[in-house]
Amino acid sequence: MEVILLGIYCTIVWLIFIKFKLLPWNTPWKVTVVIIPIVGLATLILVLNVVAPSSSDVTVVRYVVPIIPEARGRVVDVPIENNRHMKKGEVLFRIDPTPFEIAVRDYEARLQSQRADLTAASAALSGSEAGGRELTEELQAASGKVGSITAALGLARKRLAQTEELAATGAGSRFDHEEAQATVEQLTAELAAARASERQVLERLSGKSEGELASVAEARARVATASANVASTEALLADASWSLSQTTVFAPADGTVINLQLRPGMVATALGMLPVMSFVEDDYQVYALYYQNELFNVEPGDKAEIALETIPGRVIKATVDSVLWGQGQGQMNASGSLPITGLAPSAPGRFPVKLLIADGDKDAFLAAGAHGHAAIYTQHGKAVHIIRKVIIRVGSYTNYLVLKLH
Repeated sequence: MEVILLGIYCTIVWLIFIKFKLLPWNTPWKVTVVIIPIVGLATLILVLNVVAPSSSDVTVVRYVVPIIPEARGRVVDVPIENNRHMKKGEVLFRIDPTPFEIAVRDYEARLQSQRADLTAASAALSGSEAGGRELTEELQAASGKVGSITAALGLARKRLAQTEELAATGAGSRFDHEEAQATVEQLTAELAAARASERQVLERLSGKSEGELASVAEARARVATASANVASTEALLADASWSLSQTTVFAPADGTVINLQLRPGMVATALGMLPVMSFVEDDYQVYALYYQNELFNVEPGDKAEIALETIPGRVIKATVDSVLWGQGQGQMNASGSLPITGLAPSAPGRFPVKLLIADGDKDAFLAAGAHGHAAIYTQHGKAVHIIRKVIIRVGSYTNYLVLKLH
């Protein structure tokens, strides 16, 4: 752009001083003609760098996902090709699932057996609880029988005493006295038998643990053990099923597989430092690096334009998302050593500006690592933005030039 402006200026000078001779071509005018473009271009460049800063260091960054399998095993299928675009969810490779299927079947059989044990233990617990209730009912019945016989025996003894007095005075018959005496003896025998039955039930109920019958407590312990075994095996089965599902690895997003060295027969390991391939996602970010004193007028939302070397002749519209106000020189790690500044202080680093591609240009293919130029148009000096736009467009067309000798 500066060359174009200089060419236009030279044409005007030629017309005024040489062609039409409107002014004399003397020394004062010669000095003036030389000074005007120098001062003008210098002023223009300084203003442009403030109101429409540019950067020659624009980079497209894409997310790269190292593909590391969660399951370890021998690879049996790699149905993809290197550097081919894929959709999210497509199969990248498969690991031999045989050992994982065996583990799943083993845990399923073990779980079925343990669930049967849990069912049997639960039934035994129900039986023990029912037996405890029956013993309680028997104790209540025995205690009630003892009480009723005791009451009847007391009444029979009173009747025996009365018949004895009547028989002694001749007022009562001897038979009634003997009958009362027989009744007392019978009730005494029945009371002894009832108390014996009550003691038997008490002895059966005496074996309690924490307020429960020993049989019930034992049954509860068996149920708890069976439940714990079932829960443990269910967890192991879930882990084995998950491991089985990891034998097929899918594309994590839309993107491209690069550095594909995996082949059937190789052993894939679940180690973080041993990825089997790299997956480059379609999602990307665009950053432009600017010197620190170029950014004081830049704000999020400002318009921007990008000219990438991979797309000659095209200017991509964008907007400023944010300025990353930080870089490595602003960080000091905690340590016991004093900071090392060197013989001379290092030059201040540049700050990256994140650019968002406009919707109308999202169809453009931005390769990972693509390089180019960018310009940001601030809210100041809009009258001279046109010059920066021309410079960007001229630069986009110069990207067609391949300047090498071979």
